[in-house]
Amino acid sequence: MNEPKCPACPARRDRRLLLCNRCWRQLPATTRGRLALHDPRMYGRREQLNRALAAHTPLAIIRVSR
Repeated sequence: MNEPKCPACPARRDRRLLLCNRCWRQLPATTRGRLALHDPRMYGRREQLNRALAAHTPLAIIRVSR
């Protein structure tokens, strides 16, 4: 199967992940922790990440809410 493209770079990512491993490690630790949570606010945080990526925000400064 074809792997989807990472939204932050031209690399491929695993279907189960939001970003490729290289981009994921560039996110701040607090952002990674919040994106890994599975709760009712999960989709809102993912939307915040997608908006930041669409605005070409550097990965190192992306923050999402709790």
